[in-house]
Amino acid sequence: MKSIGVLLTFPMSSYLEQQLDNRFNLFRLWTFPNPNDFFHHNAAAIRAVVGNTAVGADRELIDSLPALEIVSSFSVGLDKVDLAYCNEKGIRVTNTPDVLTDDVADLAIGLMLTTLRKVCECDRYVRGGLWKKGDFKLTTKLSGKKVGIIGLGRIGTAIAKRAEAFNCPISYHSRSQKPELKYKYFPTVVELASNCQILVVACPLTEETRHIVNREVIDALGPTGYLINIGRGPHVDEHELVSALVEGRLAGAGLDVFEHEPEVPEELFGLDNVVLVPHVGSDTVETCIAMADLVVGNLEAYFSNKPLLTPVV
Repeated sequence: MKSIGVLLTFPMSSYLEQQLDNRFNLFRLWTFPNPNDFFHHNAAAIRAVVGNTAVGADRELIDSLPALEIVSSFSVGLDKVDLAYCNEKGIRVTNTPDVLTDDVADLAIGLMLTTLRKVCECDRYVRGGLWKKGDFKLTTKLSGKKVGIIGLGRIGTAIAKRAEAFNCPISYHSRSQKPELKYKYFPTVVELASNCQILVVACPLTEETRHIVNREVIDALGPTGYLINIGRGPHVDEHELVSALVEGRLAGAGLDVFEHEPEVPEELFGLDNVVLVPHVGSDTVETCIAMADLVVGNLEAYFSNKPLLTPVV
C-alpha cells in the first residue's frame, strides 16, 4: 500500500502520522506553502483524505482531488466533511465512534465538578497565598442536581450514566424520544432547560443544531443554571452566552469547545464562573492511539477490498 497517496489535512497526532507514513505515501497538507501548486502536482496521486474536527473534506477539497475514493476522519463528529457530496460522488467516509466516548463523558463530569465547585478559582486562591487570609467562599454541590442532556447518543448516554452515580435526575432532548430509556424526555430544548439545573450539550453539529442553545434556552436555564458544552462550539450562540455570564443571567459554564476555535471571547478570561478547556475531550494518550488505529484500519480495509470497520457513507 506504500504507493497509495493519503492526504493528512491537519496536524493531529504524531502516532497517527507515523502509522500513515509507515503504510502509505503520506502528504501533509499544512507543510506546503502554496496549496494550489501542491494540488497541481499531487492531486492525481491522492486516493484518501484523513481529516478531523478542524479540517475535514469540504466540496472544494473534494473537487481538487479527482482520484479521491475515501475520507477517514480522525473524529466522531463529521461536520467538517461534506457527507452529501461524498455520497453523490461515491466517496466512502468513516469516523472513529465508541473509542472516544468514555473520555468525552469523563470530561463532561469533570467540567461539572470543576465549574460548580470552582476548582480552578480554588487553585488560584491557594497559589496566590490568599488562604492565609481566610477560608474560600462556599461553592455549589453537584450531587442531586437535575441534569439535562441535549443529544442522547453514545456520549450523551455515557454522561447520563456517570451523572446518575451522583444521584442526579436525568432528562434529555433528542431528535426522537427513546422509549427504552428511563430518562424523562422533553420535546424542545427550552422545556429541557426550564426543567434542569445543568444543561449539557452532547449532540452532533448540523444545520438544525447550530445555535441550538440560544438566548431563549439560556434564559430558561436561568441565573442558577450551568451550561456544559462538550459538543461543538457552534451549538451555542456564543455572543448570548457571554452576555448571560457577564450579566449574571447564568450561574456558570464549563466549555471544551468554542464557536471560532481557537479564538475565545476575551470577556470570558476575567470571569471566575467559567472553566475554559482547549477542545481536549478525547485527547488522552490511550484514546488518540485507538482513534489512529481505527483511521488506519479503515484505510487498510478499504484498499484491501474488505468491509470498512466504521462506515458512515
